[in-house]
Amino acid sequence: MAGNSSGIVAGLTTAALVTVGFLAYQASENVPAGLGRQAGDAAPVVAASKAPRDRNHPTALPSGSGTGERVVYSLDDDRVWLVGKGDKVRRTFKVTPGSVNPAPGEYRVTSRSNKVKGTDGVPVEHVVRFASVGGVAIGFSAAVDNTPPDPDGPSLTGGIRESRKDGAAMWSFATIGHKVVVIR
Repeated sequence: MAGNSSGIVAGLTTAALVTVGFLAYQASENVPAGLGRQAGDAAPVVAASKAPRDRNHPTALPSGSGTGERVVYSLDDDRVWLVGKGDKVRRTFKVTPGSVNPAPGEYRVTSRSNKVKGTDGVPVEHVVRFASVGGVAIGFSAAVDNTPPDPDGPSLTGGIRESRKDGAAMWSFATIGHKVVVIR
């Protein structure tokens, strides 16, 4: 009888391990795009879903985009809102994303550079970085010559391009540690 019991336990253990392995595989195959990350990448602090929009006022701050002073960046609308105290929108503007996007969530500004060369070789200013995906830094910047990013270019770019005027406003507003909320 002891031989049968250990055989049954071994069989049940094997079945359990196969089931767990299968469920882990299924879960990994259903991870939303952009949520996978490599070691050293910044992870969103809080996941954010698609924030509801006021379709009659497309520049209105989406509800569900956080609270307090923050930068809100919509991946779907290619739009940024600079939100001050009392959830008052100080400025909103269109942006042009690079080829690499951050996952929706809450981030913090981690570094800034007044003037550098972008990963696409274009001189940029007022760089405000807040994330990293696959080793590519993600941040807002303004091309000195207003060149838009080339999402089909030879290099991966995490620069979210804004006009020089909007870049100056972002530079003044989003200092180190400032909250950045990325929404769909």
